[in-house]
Amino acid sequence: MVEPVQILLPVALFAGGLAAGGLAISVLAAPLFTTLPTGMYVPVHKGLVTRFDPFMPVSLLSCLLCDLALAALGDRTAVRLLAALAALLLAAAMTVSLTRNVPINRWLSTLDPQDLPVDFDRLDPRERWIRWNRVRGSLAVAALLTNVAAAAVLI
Repeated sequence: MVEPVQILLPVALFAGGLAAGGLAISVLAAPLFTTLPTGMYVPVHKGLVTRFDPFMPVSLLSCLLCDLALAALGDRTAVRLLAALAALLLAAAMTVSLTRNVPINRWLSTLDPQDLPVDFDRLDPRERWIRWNRVRGSLAVAALLTNVAAAAVLI
C-alpha cells in the first residue's frame, strides 16, 4: 500500500520547485525593470504578470496543501515538523504576495502606458515591488529547501 508521504512529498517538492523557480526567475529579472524607461516598464510588467499569475498561485497553493497534509499525516516527527515549517514559510510568501506585490500588479494593470499619471515618478512602485519580490522569493526557496530536508530524512 502506498503511504501518503510517498505521494505528498514528491508533489510538494515538484510544486515548491516550480514556485521557487518562478520567483527566483522574477528576482533575477527584476533589476531589468529599473533600467526600462517608464513607458516601457508598465507594459513589460503587465506582460510578465499575466504569465506568472495563473502559474504561481497554483504552485504555491499546491505545495502548501501538500505540506499541511504532511504535517498532519507524516509518519515521522521530523517530516511532520519540517512540513509544518515549509507550510509556514509558504503561507508567509503567499501573504507577502497578496498584501504587497499583487496590489502593485493590480494598480499597474489599470494604467495606460501612453497616459501615465502625472506623478508616476513619485508613485513608481518598482523598488517596492522588487524588495517584496525578494522577500517572497526567499521564503519560497526556504520552503523548498525545508521540503528537501524532509525528503532527506526519509532516505
